[in-house]
Amino acid sequence: MMAAHKKETTMPTMPCACANLRRAARSITRLYNRELRPENIEVTQFTLLMALDRTGDISQGKLGRLVSLDSTTLTRMLKPLNKQGWIQEREGDDRRVRIIRLTTAGRAKLQHGLPLWKRAQTRIEDTLGEPSMKKLEVLLARVEAASESK
Repeated sequence: MMAAHKKETTMPTMPCACANLRRAARSITRLYNRELRPENIEVTQFTLLMALDRTGDISQGKLGRLVSLDSTTLTRMLKPLNKQGWIQEREGDDRRVRIIRLTTAGRAKLQHGLPLWKRAQTRIEDTLGEPSMKKLEVLLARVEAASESK
């Protein structure tokens, strides 16, 4: 009898930090999207609802900086949230500034999705363990800082 071949569970690392981070980001995005699928929301949209829940009313520019998205990408991502009635936009004191806020429907969507999001979050936390999770948060912050420096 031949031994069954064990399927490789991790991919070899690439010699490029960007490639490795992007691959990990795509993989974890798939995990969160699978969990959130019953709520018909993607993790990218859910993240915006979470951010708005924490910040309250916020300018689109500040929201973009908070989630590290350029204005065009953020505008495109906000459109379906607005169409669903999960966010509301209004003009700021300066007409060029858009103020974004979470609506009651958006807060309800966030609350319904939280247990699903938490399931994905717990899977990652359980896999890595608390010390590694904390280390990962520090490392990712350092990567972000390094990429922003000139």
